Amino acid sequence: MILTSKDLDTLCKKAIEAACCAGELISTYTNKNVLVQSKKGVDSLASQVVTEVDVKAQGKILEILNPTLSEFDLALLTEESADNGSRFTKDYFWCIDPMDGTLAFTEKTPGYAVSIALVAKDGESQIGVVFDPVKNILYHAIKGQGTYKNEQPWHPDLVSGSGKSFIWHMDRSFLNHSKYSSIKIRLEEFVSKAGFSSFTSQKNAGAVLNAIWLLENFGCYFKLPKPTSGGGSLWDFAATSCIINEANAYGKSFDGSPLDLNRPDSTFMNHKGALYASNVFIAKNIREILNN
Repeated sequence: MILTSKDLDTLCKKAIEAACCAGELISTYTNKNVLVQSKKGVDSLASQVVTEVDVKAQGKILEILNPTLSEFDLALLTEESADNGSRFTKDYFWCIDPMDGTLAFTEKTPGYAVSIALVAKDGESQIGVVFDPVKNILYHAIKGQGTYKNEQPWHPDLVSGSGKSFIWHMDRSFLNHSKYSSIKIRLEEFVSKAGFSSFTSQKNAGAVLNAIWLLENFGCYFKLPKPTSGGGSLWDFAATSCIINEANAYGKSFDGSPLDLNRPDSTFMNHKGALYASNVFIAKNIREILNN
């Protein structure tokens, strides 16, 4: 089944409704103590943490999106449910992270968000919806229709960052990486030569807002390829891939190929990694730094 533009508009509205509904639920737990559990088979503290709120938020999302599965013949992949492989048999699938940045949520700091994407079987995002319940900001995009912020067309200025600040959005776990110090030094050198006014790093957010915040301020976010499982999951990048690309920013695999968002043998992104940047110029220089 090939979805029409009208179908995509309808599904995007459903995704927006679901994301906002989940975000409202998450907000009711902001100042409450919640039950925190751990997942197995993942490689960092941030990816191990799960709460009752993640599960309840997913429930809210599925209440709204489940009817679309039969109506539009869609598959489903969510963080808090097992991958049933249906994404390989349908033309499109919902890719859902009910609360990315759970660690930030448990620490009561900004950096968590609801993320919902519709991905084609070939791995290309068709719809991306992200809701930040802390700042009450909704971001969304439909392939070929541009990026929206709070449901208004949004055209962030990402062409020249001269005289502006530069932010390295990073995973907290990267502080322990063997190349952390050398990469930081080279990033600082690039930022200075490129004419940015300052260099800072931010390590509290999850992957979703790490990517989205590149549209709010100049910067980069990356996941290096590695032989072991991890490196983020499909649902960490599916929605932001659409939003970033429609905003004419940069979001690709580490080697420059499109993000592999329907990987057949895993839901992890470690095989190709990911590189997000505010523009192609930044991405080119970041890749050179990381390759060296």
